[in-house]
Amino acid sequence: LKALVQEDPRVLCARRGVGPSRTSRLLAALELGRRAQRAPERRPRLRTPKEIHAYLAPTLGALRREVFHVLCFNPRNVLVHDARVAEGTLSACPVDPREVFAAVLSARATAVVFAHNHPSGDPEPSVQDVGLTEHLARAAGLLGVKLLDHVIVGDGTYVSMLERGILPD
Repeated sequence: LKALVQEDPRVLCARRGVGPSRTSRLLAALELGRRAQRAPERRPRLRTPKEIHAYLAPTLGALRREVFHVLCFNPRNVLVHDARVAEGTLSACPVDPREVFAAVLSARATAVVFAHNHPSGDPEPSVQDVGLTEHLARAAGLLGVKLLDHVIVGDGTYVSMLERGILPD
């Protein structure tokens, strides 16, 4: 299944006996499965980096491009909005702070978790990841929004900047 999720739809469509109709049905079924896996709670409470990873892994774990999400929380740490604010390439994802904080402000969030994937499977934060987090943390502070963590999702694993002690104040 993981190989199917990662496969380019055009490649699937070009396979003998598959075609556009079967490709569409297959992709729809995979999407339903992904959503069902994430649907146990409508507005989950995500208290730990492990819970955040479990929430994000079905969506981010198998992607071939880097994507950046901002998870927006209310004062009770209940997830009120999950916004994909940037999409990049295999090894980079340009993130515009205006897009990040537009999502945060529209959700009226009091706290956030930043999250993105590493399609390589290795969730180790890069120098750019740490720099971006510092930049976004300063902006969050100016807006009175608490940065709870930045979680990087890899292949079946994750790195929490909070747990690593590298999350900016």
